[in-house]
Order: sequence, then structure tokens, then C-alpha cells
Amino acid sequence: MRILIVEDIPQILRVVRQGLEEEGFAVDTAIDADEADVKCRTTSYDVIILDRMIPKVDDAMTLLRKWRASGITTHVLMLTAKTQIQDKVAGLDSGADDYLTKPFEFAELLARIRALVRRTHQQKDPILRCYDLEIDTAARTVRRSGQVIHLTPREYALLEFLAFHRGKVVTRSMIWEHLYDEYDENTSNVVDVYIRYLRNKVDKNFEPPLILTRWGEGYMLRAEDDPPAAQKKAE
Repeated sequence: MRILIVEDIPQILRVVRQGLEEEGFAVDTAIDADEADVKCRTTSYDVIILDRMIPKVDDAMTLLRKWRASGITTHVLMLTAKTQIQDKVAGLDSGADDYLTKPFEFAELLARIRALVRRTHQQKDPILRCYDLEIDTAARTVRRSGQVIHLTPREYALLEFLAFHRGKVVTRSMIWEHLYDEYDENTSNVVDVYIRYLRNKVDKNFEPPLILTRWGEGYMLRAEDDPPAAQKKAE
């Protein structure tokens, strides 16, 4: 998942960015309202972490209201040092999807981000299932037929992205836009490399294969109504 952090305090920005990257998120940053506005309008983010007090705007709620008025629906988690109930109400009423006061525990920030991502895909259960594959989005663990599948953070992010779009083709550009940040120097063919890594871990020695290629289109995770080839022949 790709996240934009809007924060002008270097220490906080560095810690949050590093923590999210270690969890496998692609992270972009902005230090003022102008930079945040440009990135928000030109990039498809899964979640925006928006500090309430940032340079070049009187209050980040003003910026957020502009985003909502122009039709930008990206989930926004607002950060603030203000703890009064009326401040939280104002933030939520301005269009924020969640509100977290400083100081905060990083584990809570992660949990709130995961909840917002699930909300995007209308997925309330933290466990994503596909045949005998189980993806625990809270623990970020994967099992198939009860067997633990060990994935790197980038491999997990790719599998989770496919699972959230299960039964639908996702293009290479979609994967690239959501799994790689603005600082990544890889080329787009790295997507094919990671698909191969995933297949070696998730599909090898298991039936049916779950990661499918749609030639000329992209990749998809098998849908429930897409039976294995052997079953189709039997029918």
C-alpha cells in the first residue's frame, strides 16, 4: 500500500516513514500544504497521514476540505497535539476518516492504517481468504493449507494487494503505483520478478495455482467462481 505522510517535524517524519517502510509500505512525504496538495492530486494513495499544523496553510483542515470538495476520496488519518473533543470533532467534520493525537504508539498508528485500508476495500474481517490461502492483515502473516508461508515485506505487500482485488485483473502500472514510492529507483519490470517470487512460495507444490496471468492485461488472484483447469475439464 502507498502512503503519503504530511509532517513538517523532521524527527516525527523520519520515525514514521522508517517504521512504515519496515512494514512494507511504500511511503511518500510532504513537509507543507503546497507539496502535499500537488502529490495528493497527482498520485493515487491508499492513506494520507496529515498533521493538522503544517506550513503554508492556517490549518490542515482547510486543505482537507478543499480535497473533499474537489472529489478526492483518499482516506485521511489526521494527527494533532490537540486533545480536546471539539478539536477531534472539527477534524472529523472537515473530512478526516480517523484522528490520532500525539504522542501515539506506532502500533496504534499501524492498526488504524490497516483499518482504513480494509475500509477502502469494504473488508471488515482482517483475514483475507482465497481457497486454502489465509492472509492475516493484522499480523501480516500468510498460510496455505495451514502451512506458514514466509514472505518479505515487499512480497507480502504484493500478495495483499492482489487479495484486496481478488477476481479482478490488476495491471503492472496499478501495482507499481501502489507498491513503490517516489524514491524507488527500480524499473517497472520488477513487478514481474516479484510475481515470480510469490508463485514460488504461494503456488509451488500447491493446487490449484492462485496467482494467474492475464496476458496483455496483468495479474489476478483466482476468484471463487474461477475453478481450476482440471475441474473445468471434468465438467
